[in-house]
Amino acid sequence: MNKQTFLTFLLGRECFAVNVVKVLEVLEKQYITQVPQAPAHILGIINFRGDILPVVDTRQKFNLPSLSIEDKTFIIVYDVSDEANKIIIAATADAVKDVIEISDDEIKPVPEMGISYNVKYISGAVRRNEEFILLLDIEKVFSLSDKETIEALPVTETNEPTIA
Repeated sequence: MNKQTFLTFLLGRECFAVNVVKVLEVLEKQYITQVPQAPAHILGIINFRGDILPVVDTRQKFNLPSLSIEDKTFIIVYDVSDEANKIIIAATADAVKDVIEISDDEIKPVPEMGISYNVKYISGAVRRNEEFILLLDIEKVFSLSDKETIEALPVTETNEPTIA
């Protein structure tokens, strides 16, 4: 039986999980520099190990109600690189829960049911302790287009940093 390790996190009351292979780091209370004319789902940029990373508002990306920037306490840094492109993106989470192991036979498909976020982002669901955990296909959630969008925006030194 094949097992994989996942990081679980919350967006509102919903629990999501992403394979730890794709997670570089979990950050708390980072300064986010806002970027003029950024799309609504891009909060701004942060410095991560000397690189400038876009920060995606995961709630906005999933069509969930947004929180104020002060309520965003966790940023998860993902490596969604492919053979052709190095893509590292940061995204918000309301809370980070646990690192868990999930066996392949526990993962069930998620039916198309008109939920507010795009089901193509979900690779399956697991039921644990009366709770559903939705497994994210992180390469579909965050893409090269997010990185290209933020790189095309003007960044000025006068932007006031905000805390997320």
